[in-house]
Amino acid sequence: MNGSQRILLINDDEPLSRYLRDRLAVNGEYSISLEFSARSGLEIFSHNSFDIVIAKFGMPDLEGIELVKELKNIDPDSIIIILAEEANPRLLKEMYRLGVYDSIGKPINLEKLAFLIKKGMDLHSLMVAHRKLKHGLQEHNVDLQKQNILLAKRIEESTKNLTRLYEDLRQTYMRTIKALAQAIDARDHYTHSHSENVAKIAVTIAEEMGLSAAEIEMIRDACELHDLGKIGVEDNILGKPSALTDKEWEQIKRHPQTAVDILEPLTFLNEVIDLVRQHHEHYDGTGYPVGRKGDDILLGARIIHVSDAYEAMRSPRSYRKIPLSKEEAVLEIKKHSGTQFDPLVVEAFLKVSYKL
Repeated sequence: MNGSQRILLINDDEPLSRYLRDRLAVNGEYSISLEFSARSGLEIFSHNSFDIVIAKFGMPDLEGIELVKELKNIDPDSIIIILAEEANPRLLKEMYRLGVYDSIGKPINLEKLAFLIKKGMDLHSLMVAHRKLKHGLQEHNVDLQKQNILLAKRIEESTKNLTRLYEDLRQTYMRTIKALAQAIDARDHYTHSHSENVAKIAVTIAEEMGLSAAEIEMIRDACELHDLGKIGVEDNILGKPSALTDKEWEQIKRHPQTAVDILEPLTFLNEVIDLVRQHHEHYDGTGYPVGRKGDDILLGARIIHVSDAYEAMRSPRSYRKIPLSKEEAVLEIKKHSGTQFDPLVVEAFLKVSYKL
C-alpha cells in the first residue's frame, strides 16, 4: 500500500476487517494496517505513527474503555473511531469523555465511516500543525530569554539595536499566533478566511468613525485573533447543522476566555487581548463572557461584534448553507441596533455597507 495517510484497524472479526480494508483502500488514498487483538494493536500503535485508529469496542483480551485509555496514553492526539456492537449511551458518554472522536454501529455504513475518516484526518492534520506551532512558540520563548541576557549587558551601547530586535521578535510572535488562528478558521471550510474578512469590515467601519491609525491597527490584529479560542471547541460542535444544546452552547461561550488565556503571556498584546475578550458582549448587557453593557464595552470590541455578525450572515455555515443577501444581513444589523449592537457603530456600518 502506498497511501500517505495511515489507519490502524483493531478488530477481532477478521472477515469484517479485511472487507473494510479492501473497501477503504480501493482508491489507494489510505494505508491500512490490520490487527486482530487489542494487545497486538497497542503494540504496533506504540511503535508506529498512525493518523486514525478504528477499534472495535470490547474484545476478549482487553475491555473497551481500557483500550481507549491505553491508546490515549501512547498518543494523546490520537483520533479514535469506535466500532460499537450496540449503542450504550453511558459507555458512549464515557468514551467521548476520554477523547474518542466518534463511533459507528453495526451494520456499518461505509459512506458514514468514510466521512468520519476524512474529517478525522483533517482534524489530525490540524492537531499536528498546532503541536508544531506550540513547539515553535516555546522555542521562541527560550530564544527570547537568551537574547534578553545578552541585551542586558549591551543595553547602553545598543539601544537602537535592541528596539529593532524586539520589534522583529514581536512580529515573529504575531505571525505565529496568526498562523494558528488561520489554522483554526480552516478546521471548517465554512469559516475559512472568516477572521480575515471580519478584519476588512471592521477596518472600514473604524475608518468611517475617524479612529486613529494605531487604534485601527489594534482592531485589525484583534479581528485576526478573535476566534483563536475555538481551538478548545469540539469539531462536532463547530460543524453541527442543528441547534446547539445548552452544554454545547456553554462550550462555545468559553472561546473568548480561551483565546485570552492563550494570548496573555504576550504582554505587548494587552490592548488587543481586551478587544478579543469583549467581542461577544452585547450593547444591552446580554452578551458573554461577563455581560458588559454600553460604553463599558470597548469601542473596538463593539466594532468587531458588528463586523463578526455581518460576515457570519453573509457566509455559508453548517447550520445555514445559503448565506443571507446583503440586504437581509444589513436589515438584521439595523434590527438589533441598541440591543445587540452599539447604535453609533451601526450608523457608521450603514454608511459604508455599500462597500462591503
